[in-house]
Order: sequence, then C-alpha cells, then structure tokens
Amino acid sequence: MAPSSPLAAPHPHYDRLIAAARALPPLRVAVVHPANAVSLEAALASAALGLIAPTLIGPRAKIEAAAREAGADLSNIPIVDAPHSHAAADAAVAMALRGEVDALMKGSLHTDELMGAVVRREGGLRTSRRISHCFVMDIPGHSQPLIISDAAINIAPTLEEKVDIVQNAIDLAHALQMPAVRVAILSATETVNTKVPSTLDAAVLCKMADRGQITGAQLDGPLAMDNAIDAEAARIKGISSVAGRANVLIVPSMDAGNMLAKSLTFLGGAYAAGIVLGTRVPVILTSRADSEPARLASCAAPSMLAKAARKRLIKTSDREIPHVANLKQKN
Repeated sequence: MAPSSPLAAPHPHYDRLIAAARALPPLRVAVVHPANAVSLEAALASAALGLIAPTLIGPRAKIEAAAREAGADLSNIPIVDAPHSHAAADAAVAMALRGEVDALMKGSLHTDELMGAVVRREGGLRTSRRISHCFVMDIPGHSQPLIISDAAINIAPTLEEKVDIVQNAIDLAHALQMPAVRVAILSATETVNTKVPSTLDAAVLCKMADRGQITGAQLDGPLAMDNAIDAEAARIKGISSVAGRANVLIVPSMDAGNMLAKSLTFLGGAYAAGIVLGTRVPVILTSRADSEPARLASCAAPSMLAKAARKRLIKTSDREIPHVANLKQKN
C-alpha cells in the first residue's frame, strides 16, 4: 500500500532491503494473471532491478495487451497461457509444487482467487504451519522497519493459530536481518483482563515463548499500541523489556491489523509491503494502490526468505553429514 502523498515519504528501510536482495540471485516468481498494466509493471520493475525472474501466467492476449498499454517488451519473458484467473492460479501452484518457481506474485486477480488455489488441501501449498500474512512497514521517522501480522488472512485466529502467526512473523524478521526481534502481542490494554480474551492469549503466548514453544524472539504482552512502540509511554506505565522497542506487532484479529496498517499508511505516510507465509513458497500480495517502493519491497522480502532457508538447509546438512563441514573448513 502507498501513502496518499508517496513522494513526500522516504523509505530508507525499503532501500536497504531492496539493496540486500539485489545482491542475491533473482528469485523465480510466477506472476499470476498480470492482465493489466499496473500489475504487469510491478513485476517488470522488479525484474529490471534483478530482484525476480518472472514467468507470466494468464491469458496471453490480455497480458500482451497490458504490455502494449504499458509500453513494455515481453520478448525475453516466458508466458504460460491460461484461459482465466482461476486457471492461472492453479498453474502457478502446480509450478511451485514441481519446484519450478520460488514464489508466487498476485497480478490483477482477486486475492481470494489466488489464495483459494494456495490453501487447497489437495494440491495446494499448505505446510504444517498455519498460513498467515505480514505487512513489512516502512514508517517515516521510525528507526526500524515494523512487521504487522495478521492483516489479511486470519480473520479471528485462535490461540493455537496465533502461535504459528507469531512464529511466521519472527522467521520473517530474521530473514530481513533485523538485529534483535522484539514481539509485542497487542490488545486494548497492557494488563491481563479475563473479560478481554486477547489479553489472555497474549499472556499465554509469552509463557509459551518462555518455555521454548515459540523461538527466536523476545515476546511481551498484552501491550497496548502506545506502550508497544513508544518508550516514554512504556516508562510511564512501568513496563520494560519489549515495551517501547517492539519491531513486530501481533494484532488480535484481521480487522485490527488491517485498520492499523492502513492508518499508518494513509495518515502516517507509511509504506506497506505484503507477503503470505507458512506456505511451501512465499506469496507476494500487491495492491493497485501500492507504490513502486512497496511493490519492490514485496519482491525483495521473499529473496531474503530464500536466502535464510538456504542457510538453514546448509546448517542441517552440515550436522547430518560431518564431512561436509570438514571440507568447508579445509577450503
């Protein structure tokens, strides 16, 4: 999403993210149904920077018409002809299952159409993790990027589902190379209140982190929005730890997350790059209202996730095959 005056808002956190992703090999991305100029330009701009190597999936005639409208040359970009948006989504998911692409990117189809193919129990991209959505926010004047979850997928998540939502967001934060991941579990108040279920969930999630059931970050909650991100508000309330320094915000429901992200965007001049996690490959969700920096950041984030996944695989291989580690030391 883009702020109402995009030229007025700098995006230093996105600049660093995009620069880091450009140093990596282009990510193979299936662009699903880019049948208008806006969605096609988003993919082509990322390809021009070397962030992605796109494969366009959808009705060839409509894609070529969109290219003519955008003044774009598709001569070196593969196109998979699909008769309509649902077929394009199915074809993209099938390519991901065959290992032919590293991520999916939403084109001009509805999010529900794409996600319907992604979450299908048979032939979809589900994993053992709950699928969730994150916004990576670049907020003018804020010292660090801010991850907000979940603003688009899980409407009213249960405690069990929130465990995966939190872990997905933490894994994303590490992939984006945040030096310290501090998670605030948001509610309307910073005290546990049995009449406010989200405060109970927050307290349980924090205890689960204490017991190693959620890993990779420091958690605190429940926290109200002010004492989650403002150090002075946290000091006045006598709260330390994550309070005042959170860089991951976990909201109690989709409507809360959506309103928070859009308030930051349209009132605070922030940019919001959307990505879906917990799937076999990341899903890049873009909007017609997105600015170019937000679209580029949405494509850069999966590249960083892929890099983190490769590191985990190498570490696992080193543990399982000792001679691999020995050879690396010799070389």
